[in-house]
Amino acid sequence: MTTPQPEVLAARLQRFGLARDRLRAQLARRAGISETDLDALEHLEAEGPLTQKDLGNRLSITSGAVTMLVDRLEATGWVRRGPHPTDRRYIVLELTSRAEQDQPAGLVRFHDRIRAIARSVPAEHREVVAAFLDAAAEAAASAAADLGQQSLK
Repeated sequence: MTTPQPEVLAARLQRFGLARDRLRAQLARRAGISETDLDALEHLEAEGPLTQKDLGNRLSITSGAVTMLVDRLEATGWVRRGPHPTDRRYIVLELTSRAEQDQPAGLVRFHDRIRAIARSVPAEHREVVAAFLDAAAEAAASAAADLGQQSLK
């Protein structure tokens, strides 16, 4: 096996991103929610409970938009609001058991395949792969922050 050039790795990461975008669109459609609603669920799944402000910042939406989004997700039983453990001024959002248990079969299969792929990476390569993925995630987060700052000017 030949070692791919950096440009090839970048192209493959983009290809993965595009394929994941298609998966997300199908998941949102199947669940009857918007892709932004799905993004909110994914942030709560990955990060655990968040305040509405934190969720709005992660989604780059206004406080009014995040309130409407949470109203929708709460009405469908995917999310619940609760008191902040240390600050009464904030409400914390968390996934309900429905969100954790009522996942489309295709998503469960995808997660199973990703875990199997991760297990197939030789142990001696996992640190390099993890560092690459972390750096790519940081680059995307940084670019999003930069774009967010530019739109405010």
